Amino acid sequence: MILTITKYGQAVLRQKSQPVTEVTDEIRTLVSNMLETMYAAKGVGLAAEQVGRTERICVIDIPKDAEKAPYRETNAGVKMPMVLINPEIIAKEGRQRNEEGCLSFPDIGVPITRANQVTVRYQDLDGNERTDTVYGLLARAVQHETDHLDGVLLVDRMSSLQKMSIAGQLRRLQQAFGA
Repeated sequence: MILTITKYGQAVLRQKSQPVTEVTDEIRTLVSNMLETMYAAKGVGLAAEQVGRTERICVIDIPKDAEKAPYRETNAGVKMPMVLINPEIIAKEGRQRNEEGCLSFPDIGVPITRANQVTVRYQDLDGNERTDTVYGLLARAVQHETDHLDGVLLVDRMSSLQKMSIAGQLRRLQQAFGA
């Protein structure tokens, strides 16, 4: 089932996620719906807050052709789609600055600096604990989605100048979706 994507201005986006204590059929259904929603919106990642939920869950699917070499090969061992339950970034390394967008900020994209490599510990859909080190676009997506789970939004990562340049778009989103 395709869920409604929350937009900037909706309070749930600022809520910190709550840990998942058990991977149940309800959690599996939520993950399935999140993946369907992400694919329908042509996104590469989606966090529970972006569909009005507060479970500490996010999903990511980076198309093989979207990742640049050498990261395509380096990330090849990470199964897509990546389902992260209770993710925690435990290490960051390097820097990358690239255009970043967000399904909760439609038609907005800005250059954001992130770590180029992250190590993330999480549970998979079977409840198994995993630790993966990922690079490039996948590392960016993991950081972006875990930010959502912590109530941190794309706008919080923007410089003052970037915010000023899209102030009108942000104001329209807040007016349309704010409480």
